[in-house]
Amino acid sequence: MRLRHRERIQLKTPEEIDRMRVAGLVVARTLQVVREAVRPGISTRELDEVAAATIRSEGAVPSFLGYRGYPATICTSVNEVVVHGIPSEECVLKNGDIVAIDCGAIVDGWHGDAALTVGVGAIDPADQALLDHCREALWAGIAQATAGNRLTDISHAVESSVRESGDYGIIQEYTGHGIGTAMHMDPLVPNYGPAGRGPLLRVGMTLAIEPMITRGTRLNTELADGWTVVTADGSRSAHFEHTIAITPDGPRVLTAAKDEENRYTERIVAPAQSHPSSPVPPPGQASDAR
Repeated sequence: MRLRHRERIQLKTPEEIDRMRVAGLVVARTLQVVREAVRPGISTRELDEVAAATIRSEGAVPSFLGYRGYPATICTSVNEVVVHGIPSEECVLKNGDIVAIDCGAIVDGWHGDAALTVGVGAIDPADQALLDHCREALWAGIAQATAGNRLTDISHAVESSVRESGDYGIIQEYTGHGIGTAMHMDPLVPNYGPAGRGPLLRVGMTLAIEPMITRGTRLNTELADGWTVVTADGSRSAHFEHTIAITPDGPRVLTAAKDEENRYTERIVAPAQSHPSSPVPPPGQASDAR
């Protein structure tokens, strides 16, 4: 999501978070099916068709299709494409490629959003390291999504994880975001910056955390189609994302696969300092934390 002006932050009740979990499970299932379909020789258009069929079979609606005119169900960003790659028949995956798959689904008005990057066949060890370190940065950010922390504690954790892992570029123009009854809501969740700033994190906030890193420069450019974003130097890029909810017990990963939710929870390292949880206001109210 491109940086924009921040507004008030909607908080969700436990029941509403459970409803978001339903949408998150559809996203998790779709990503699993699409990931299994990735192979040399398949087009990204075919992957999009797999995703569309899976989402519809779950009784859900794709979040991306038609969003601001976007023409597909998922984003498929291959190699130097950072985000928003449009699936096409002409884009055929080959051995050694890496492809980021970004997926969103709506169930009963509630959204889930997640992404992963996978290799096609055998990939360069440096590309595998890129994927591993981007995924690790996502989990570092999720671990800081606890009530009482500040929003940029997430941002700083992501950046610190990336910086400790290697000489990677961190995309700054596109960020994580709030999510709920709309796919993109406030607050924005940057993947860089000092800790201790921004809105106070409160129970009931739901966020999509999504680091994007490159093997080269952080600079990028949008192509003439108005969607596809590529690295300025042609270096390869990785993108991982989960939708999470801030609960009294810590972050809950709403887009974890059903049989992996407990394992994912165990991956979240408790922050060094705990904070008291903030009360959830009645449904429909918003946080005035800034």
